[in-house]
Amino acid sequence: MNLVKANTETITKASEIIKVGGLVAFPTETVYGLGADALNPIAVAKIFEVKKRPAFNPLIIHIANKDWLNEFTIYKDERIKILVDKFWPGPLTLVLEKKKIIPDIVTSGNPTVAVRMPNHKVALELIEKSETPIAAPSANKFGHLSPTTAKHVHKYLGDKVDLILDGGKCEVGVESTIIHYHENKFYILRFGGITKEEIESVIGEVKLKQNDSKNPNSPGQLPFHYSPNTPLYFFDEKFLVPNKKIGAIFFQNKKTEFEFTIEKYLSLSGDLKEAASNLFLYLHELEKENLDYILIEPVEEKGLGKAIMDRLRKATFKHKK
Repeated sequence: MNLVKANTETITKASEIIKVGGLVAFPTETVYGLGADALNPIAVAKIFEVKKRPAFNPLIIHIANKDWLNEFTIYKDERIKILVDKFWPGPLTLVLEKKKIIPDIVTSGNPTVAVRMPNHKVALELIEKSETPIAAPSANKFGHLSPTTAKHVHKYLGDKVDLILDGGKCEVGVESTIIHYHENKFYILRFGGITKEEIESVIGEVKLKQNDSKNPNSPGQLPFHYSPNTPLYFFDEKFLVPNKKIGAIFFQNKKTEFEFTIEKYLSLSGDLKEAASNLFLYLHELEKENLDYILIEPVEEKGLGKAIMDRLRKATFKHKK
């Protein structure tokens, strides 16, 4: 089996795989990533092939040192440095003008590249030992649930990955927030582990940018994504049908006396951070229960609630009725 516990020895082995153009799945604080040498176009092409990811959907490159940002991007605005100093390492991705060293396959031909520095010791050690930025989308099949454990990765990708580093459950549980810097303004392209309010507290106003599903310049801009194989719907009384195997995920409290086949609670204390961390984990668990469908309660769209609802709208998109 290609799933191994992350330690000095296995991380070194993983870095050697990266150096020769192989694929390694590794943990970050957000979700598990499927990584390849970002400067090797042939290696990056393997990511798209294994994930069955559309070629028009760009990748994020992961770096191990803040100074690396200057090697791969072009920017002058001091607010970029303020964001980096405040939130890196952490779940914030910056979309900036790229330097020529970044292959077009990484950016899907866009003149910008998405960059972040993950806040996970396994990820950082892997990048450092690989001596290259690592391009890494989530380590799953395109459009499916994001993986927050190494077992999730193996379920989706199996032996198509050269090595899977098991670093435990991801702490944040939802992908990074993506910010695009364009013409002296900042735009949120995807809500994630850093809230809009946190960002605005250090650089001022950040605008919301309409997603461009035809020509995205970063991940997370398509209307469908993060979907379980089991149909998923927002909680609605009309779905409470007897003799159906129904799973339910509530935020904090149960909303009905209906007897579900299985019930999960994202956070009994009402903590949005805990809810975000459990979201994909619980969806993976319910996906294994042979249910007719899953109902999930919306959460209030404040703070991390915006990121949770972004994922849920995309996860329920293909099952809309």
